[in-house]
Amino acid sequence: MKSSVLSLIRAGRDTRGTQQLNPPRLLIESFLSLIVVGGCLLKLPFATEIPVTWLEAFFTATSAVTVTGLVVVETGSHYSLFGQLVILTLIQLGGLGLMTFAVLTLLALGFKLGLRGQVVTQVAFNEVTLTTAKRASKSIALFALIAECIGLVVLALFFVPERGWANGLYYALFYAISAFNNSGFALSGDSLSAYVSHAGVSLSVTALFITGGLGYLVVMEMIQKRSFTRLSVYAKIILVTTLTLNLVAMTVFLLLEYNNPATLGALDSITDKLVTAWFQGTTPRTAGFNTVDISTLTAGTSVLFLLLMFVGAAPNSTASGIKISTFVILLAATRGFLKGNLRVNLFRRSISREAVLKALAVTTLGMALVFVGVLSLTILVKDDFLDIAFEVVSAFGTVGLSRGTTEHLGAAGQLIIMAIMLIGRVGPLTVGYILTMRSKSQIRYARTELPVG
Repeated sequence: MKSSVLSLIRAGRDTRGTQQLNPPRLLIESFLSLIVVGGCLLKLPFATEIPVTWLEAFFTATSAVTVTGLVVVETGSHYSLFGQLVILTLIQLGGLGLMTFAVLTLLALGFKLGLRGQVVTQVAFNEVTLTTAKRASKSIALFALIAECIGLVVLALFFVPERGWANGLYYALFYAISAFNNSGFALSGDSLSAYVSHAGVSLSVTALFITGGLGYLVVMEMIQKRSFTRLSVYAKIILVTTLTLNLVAMTVFLLLEYNNPATLGALDSITDKLVTAWFQGTTPRTAGFNTVDISTLTAGTSVLFLLLMFVGAAPNSTASGIKISTFVILLAATRGFLKGNLRVNLFRRSISREAVLKALAVTTLGMALVFVGVLSLTILVKDDFLDIAFEVVSAFGTVGLSRGTTEHLGAAGQLIIMAIMLIGRVGPLTVGYILTMRSKSQIRYARTELPVG
């Protein structure tokens, strides 16, 4: 946190130009700094109830900062109250973005954010304009605080009667922050399986992580305009696609798992089955919580989860993946091409060529990262291929669901998953910018045609 603030302070004082600026690199360095600090704090003797290794501490810190939720040691039993609060802090910072807190700190100290600092923030938020990026740093913090406070109050209604005031409020606080930030961290080894039939907890948690997955831009636009027809094309795409994916996933999960004795088949009530299907259908794209044992899912359901985790949620949200807008643009481009239309249109608006190419680049880099991760782990880890692929895609989408492979990764496997979680959080396109800094070529070549397909 300190290093990211200092970076923006220096950026705010230097407004001479942006040619030497590498915002994606600064962003990744900020995340790495927070992981190092978090890992060191989690290794302190009073941060644990059961001693953890340095690798376990840094794995937990990486998972928390990237709001993934994959763990190699159980959070509730291995970490003390101090350690759990460190994890919550890392989740909050990682979920909202370090740049949000850095900018807020600068403004609170009276610093004026210069051009370089604004550009860094712009990249962090993926915003269109510098002015919007600066305003977002304030809005997103307030948005998160309000959402988490509402979640805290609602969850306390269920946890306090069960666990008492002190423990119940702490559980409500932990799950409100974890759910809104789509981190998937839980205080028990089986996540929320104890509440599989508890509609109140299940629906409250899903409401939190869906809200976080929509992002503050969409939620604020909904509040301000209060009419679907008045919403921007971006908001319409996010809302329609989110609802569609959630309903389709819920329906498919219900059909595939209905008679599975290890999942829905173990529930007697149709209401319980529907609540569980809704929870498990929505969590793969964003949150990573589970109310049934993921390792007992049918192969078909697991494959469906691979797609949902790879897609993720909305840009500028607390979730990752290639993002909903990327997924929709690629589908629209494919549909347009098959119909003989070279223009990509959505909601009676034409999508720019740059947006289509960016969507293609993000997806290609994401697929390449997943392929390299799966290849590496199949060499290092002796486990089922589907389990390994599930682990890698979950890490890339910073989802946190696992079929039980995480604890079998070994040191090398854990380091690979840590790298995938970090890249998945900052975005494959951001890493691509670092590896190949963009420069527009002035050379134009004669056009040629190549066979495709």
